[in-house]
Amino acid sequence: MIESFAQSPQWVLYLIFAGIIFLFLVVDLGLLNRSAKKLSGKAALYQSIFWIAISLLFGVFIYYYFLDVNKALAFFSAYATEKALSFDNMFVMLLILNYFGIESKYHHRVLTWGILGALVFRGIFIFVGLYLIDVFKGILYLFSAFLIYSGIKLFLDKEEDHVEPEKSFIYRLSKKLLPLKEGDHHGKFVVRENGKLLFTTLFLVLILIETTDIFFAADSIPAAFAISDDRFIIYTSNIFAVLGLRALFFLLASIIDRFYLLQKGVSLILIFIGIKLGLELFHFEVPTYVSFSIIVFFLVSSVLGSMAIPQPPATPDRPAKSPEGTKDSQSQVELVLDEES
Repeated sequence: MIESFAQSPQWVLYLIFAGIIFLFLVVDLGLLNRSAKKLSGKAALYQSIFWIAISLLFGVFIYYYFLDVNKALAFFSAYATEKALSFDNMFVMLLILNYFGIESKYHHRVLTWGILGALVFRGIFIFVGLYLIDVFKGILYLFSAFLIYSGIKLFLDKEEDHVEPEKSFIYRLSKKLLPLKEGDHHGKFVVRENGKLLFTTLFLVLILIETTDIFFAADSIPAAFAISDDRFIIYTSNIFAVLGLRALFFLLASIIDRFYLLQKGVSLILIFIGIKLGLELFHFEVPTYVSFSIIVFFLVSSVLGSMAIPQPPATPDRPAKSPEGTKDSQSQVELVLDEES
């Protein structure tokens, strides 16, 4: 049965993948999030496990479809890398939400639509990137150099754990071009007042989160190219990493700062795959199983190291890591996971 399935036309892969994406849209948007409410810790845990399990099963399916362990390992490597890169993305999202004082019961609404936008934009970036590679192979040299540079910069990065969106170009441009309504938004992106459509603060936060994801895609997309040249593996691993991001956000939001070494692990992964891509350009192939082992080693080591080694105490030069931003010294809405289902 497996052999006959493996001989099926390749469109079966895309059909199954499209079916999973459709299931996500129906279940997550249609059934789970009809009303504005804070996602409980238990629900976030179950949903995170579900999407990770689905992603891993899809990798197993790729193995049985192609009967090629290297393709499956390439999928798992790209998925693990994209998932790790998404942690910094989640942290910045949390800072933006808290900076504007968005109530936790509306977090899921912003994140859901932000993730839907990420599915579209990442797909565009991937296929544009593949087109550029086909036209100009030398762009891979730029990808290699960019990944190594990004990894070194991330490893040495000591920026403070707060953001000031009001100083960003996107924020200033949005304020200038969009008719905005300050104050209570009741969970809506657009409201009508006196016959005029106005965009709420929630919509502005959505724009900032969407552009944040685009910024982080500048690292994640070249990273996927460095792991595999199969466009199906690149796209599906990227999208699966994004699909469970919303539930993972609620699960880890209150403890994400404790994994303080994860940034170092991710930076080493970027440096490694940048070097790997550069070596392949000189016809030196790094075996897929070696790449997968190194990526997993960096991830596991950084997580276990964060748990085993106490975080250094805060100093004036290195402020304590906190997922809360500040605005006009006002107290911010705290994201506390409700353990009730």
